[in-house]
Amino acid sequence: MRVGFLVTCLVDLMRPRIGFAAIKLLEAGGAEVYVPPTQTCCGQPAYNSGDRADALALARKLVAEFEGCDYLVAPSGSCSGMIRKHYAELCKDDAALLARAEALAARSYELTDFLVRVLKLPSVPGTFTGTITYHDSCAGLREMGVKTQPRKLLATMPGVTLREMNDAETCCGFGGTFSLKYGEISTAMVDSKCWNISDSGAGTVVLGDLGCMLNIEGRLRRHGDNTTRVLHVAEVLSGSTED
Repeated sequence: MRVGFLVTCLVDLMRPRIGFAAIKLLEAGGAEVYVPPTQTCCGQPAYNSGDRADALALARKLVAEFEGCDYLVAPSGSCSGMIRKHYAELCKDDAALLARAEALAARSYELTDFLVRVLKLPSVPGTFTGTITYHDSCAGLREMGVKTQPRKLLATMPGVTLREMNDAETCCGFGGTFSLKYGEISTAMVDSKCWNISDSGAGTVVLGDLGCMLNIEGRLRRHGDNTTRVLHVAEVLSGSTED
């Protein structure tokens, strides 16, 4: 099984460790992982900002890079959601590209969904000890149906205790360009998320999108919380949590 791995822009630039952690998990499930060396962006920032020309150019490039793989997997519900849910609309005026994009979209997965539904990973290679709370990132939850999958994988780890926070499914306020356009609203939303994390009593918050991670971790630190850990689920599952 040849799995094309979409690193994502934020992971590549901000926390490459997440990418290596995800690859470790895919290989633990028996996948042959291919990382296209020329990959860049899925086109979502341009698409969300109304720049259809650049978004289409990036979509065309990504399809060409990954369509030879059996599957495409990303450690992000946001990027996988862009491919699965929005490429068809973006490519609708080019019949040949549309067919290729739809074929790839049908084989595109968020990481934990792929580990559970396709690889059917019975256990994970990492170890972790502590109480965690899980934040459901918007795109993963609403576009890719990711809810039970990360929790099922975390439940295979004997040292992990999951303590659900209030409003785990509520947006953290990042939303890509939303946090830039509506800064005050975004700040209020992430403040509420941070309070719920604190109220859960968990020492670690785990999630599946780096954008949310950066938003939540940044706000926790601004509030003076320098102890709550903010980790991507791939880091926990693979045991790649050391700074």
